[in-house]
Amino acid sequence: MKKVTAFFMILVMLFFVGGIYINIHSASIKTDSYSWGSSGSTVSEIQRRLKDWGYYDGDVDGVFGSQTHDAVIYFQQKNGLSADGIVGSETLAALGMESGSGGNRNSDLDLLAKAITGEARGEPYVGQVAVGAVIINRTRHPEFPGTISGVIYQPGAFTAVSDGQIYLDPTDSALRAARDALNGWDPSGGAIYYFNPAKATSSWIWSRPVIKVIGDHYFCN
Repeated sequence: MKKVTAFFMILVMLFFVGGIYINIHSASIKTDSYSWGSSGSTVSEIQRRLKDWGYYDGDVDGVFGSQTHDAVIYFQQKNGLSADGIVGSETLAALGMESGSGGNRNSDLDLLAKAITGEARGEPYVGQVAVGAVIINRTRHPEFPGTISGVIYQPGAFTAVSDGQIYLDPTDSALRAARDALNGWDPSGGAIYYFNPAKATSSWIWSRPVIKVIGDHYFCN
């Protein structure tokens, strides 16, 4: 009888410990997503980035309310993400944030390589580096967001984002080009714009002074 009682006691303890583990594990997963009612410094950073990129016009107060929720949905719709208003891992990555942090070189490298793949796939290698350099040059220019993800996801800035090519796996050459651009190689000559004259539909872009011509792209300021 004592053995049976001890056995059931052990089972109860295992279920109790297991329940604690599940609750803790679930809580750790939840910390990587932000939604209506969330608050804190990560929410402030989400709001700041959305505001800088033109998706959000509310206060950067660290409180995830209706305006933040609507801005997140707008961002998700524009960038081919599931528009649920929840900032999970995919939306954090699109915002240039890793699990609630401010991003890092590896995430910048991957995103930059994806942009190069979508924008300059098939261009000469030096032209791929130049496209990456333009994106980096914009982060240093007062008229553009100050992060690589901010520049890339700025509304209407890049065709690759508009047509979904930003989500293609980066090519090997694009990864190398992104790495070279991040390391300071700038074949564009300091350009902050580029366009393909055979495809350009904006009359404004033709007014920009051309610095370099590499492959099919004109690089300009």
